[in-house]
Amino acid sequence: MELKGRIIYKGKAQGEALVTSMPISFYGGVDPNTGVIIEKGHELQGQSVKGKILVFPQGKGSTVGSYTLYRMKKNDTAPVAMINKETETIVAVGAIISEIPFVDKVDILEFKTGNKVTVENDTVTII
Repeated sequence: MELKGRIIYKGKAQGEALVTSMPISFYGGVDPNTGVIIEKGHELQGQSVKGKILVFPQGKGSTVGSYTLYRMKKNDTAPVAMINKETETIVAVGAIISEIPFVDKVDILEFKTGNKVTVENDTVTII
């Protein structure tokens, strides 16, 4: 299945989807040293975003989240790409400064954790 979205940061990536219906806060919600979601009560708590295609509705929380995503990229604990329903500034800036392929305006209900996904500029393909 092929879906079109809006490019936030262009690029190409392939990997396994990690999907949540809950917003993610990178600052305080994800451990930048491991890539593990540590936010209490989050449906992905205890799971790692490292090397995944992270699919979530939008970000939330502090603007420090942009830098946290950058730190994760430097630590090699970041997702290889991200897909949002509707992004906001914190995650968009984090993806841009970290050079992580990122697309929004995509129907995230089409994805399930474990799907093999490719992201190439504005096109997302569920294999």
